Amino acid sequence: MRVAALYRYPVKGLSPEPVERVSLKAGEYFPGDRLYAIENGPSGYDPAAPVHQPKIKFLMLARNARLAALATRYNDATSTLTIERDGRTLAAAELSTEAGRAVIARFLEAVCAGEMRGPARLLSAVNGFRFTDSRSGFVSLINLASVRAIAHSVGRSLDPLRFRANLYVSGLQPWEEFSFVGKKLRAGSIVLEAVKAIDRCFAIDVAPGAGTRDMNLLPAMERAFGHHDCGVYARVIAGGDIGLGDELRIEA
Repeated sequence: MRVAALYRYPVKGLSPEPVERVSLKAGEYFPGDRLYAIENGPSGYDPAAPVHQPKIKFLMLARNARLAALATRYNDATSTLTIERDGRTLAAAELSTEAGRAVIARFLEAVCAGEMRGPARLLSAVNGFRFTDSRSGFVSLINLASVRAIAHSVGRSLDPLRFRANLYVSGLQPWEEFSFVGKKLRAGSIVLEAVKAIDRCFAIDVAPGAGTRDMNLLPAMERAFGHHDCGVYARVIAGGDIGLGDELRIEA
């Protein structure tokens, strides 16, 4: 199998950013991924002692489909988040400052008016923490053949970005990724250990870039395949660089 695409999601629930090559480190998350989250009312997140919180406590596509209509860019050097729609800049602010985080929070609170449980607050991950959906979500991998199988079962094409993974891989049979759980994958010096299948939620019903919920995929997957999993989570055992076109193989 080969790496067909790489993506990071700097702000939980907002748009993906393609990357061509990244450096993974043992025991760490995908670089630049889920660095921030937008609290939907008090979440209990404590930056002094960060622990995993259920995704329902944050703005997320499963409940806030309007977010998918926004195109966002995050500049690592300046920590600036820019939010656009239809090519027009709607908001931009430095997330390293309290004032900048407030600007983005107020903007997204307005976007999700009627869906808020309390004030929006933009939270920043600290001490190596990330706002992933799963406690095991260090790096997520999607098998493009499985996405095609789902698309065939519902009779329409599906953008793989509905599944919001870090690594998209080609060259497999549908659902072959489930056989990776408990095994190690190697790409050059990198070693990943697949730890669990990804239990999908209603976020996959949201059309990327449109901000609308246009599918009902979970029951369709249950009828066709007897499950609604797609992809696997993996942890980084040994680090190194990985890029588009690189080969991934199962370690003996």
